[in-house]
Amino acid sequence: MRVSVIGGSSIGPGTAAVAETLGERLGERGHTVVCGGLGGVMEAVCRGAREAGGETIGILPTDDRGDANPHVTTPIATGLGHARNALVVMNGDAAIAVDGASGTLSEIGLALAQGRPVAGIDTHDIDGVAAVDSPAAAVAYVEDAVGSDR
Repeated sequence: MRVSVIGGSSIGPGTAAVAETLGERLGERGHTVVCGGLGGVMEAVCRGAREAGGETIGILPTDDRGDANPHVTTPIATGLGHARNALVVMNGDAAIAVDGASGTLSEIGLALAQGRPVAGIDTHDIDGVAAVDSPAAAVAYVEDAVGSDR
């Protein structure tokens, strides 16, 4: 399945470690990571997924595929700025939010509006977001919510 991972673009080492572990878990389980393709949570989750042999899709806000972080296997340039947030969540079967500020909040809202299950690790406390305490719990939540048919 494709899992949209959303989160802060400026993060500390602890959050980076959580996002990298999340990427590793997703990659090990055969899931494709979809993200915004830049730094912070996006780069850390892609790094973890790639280290586990997983695929990563970066839907960039800019019009230059070269802006993607080095761990994105498929960069998609949009030139849409923050409007690309809708494409990030629409191209996943579920979403996992890690940390984040207003951009992450917009992606959570878009994911919920599209009926995507959303797990959250240290992120916004919003109805419809399943708060979990670890990358393993986040992956288990989205796998259960989506089911084995994807």
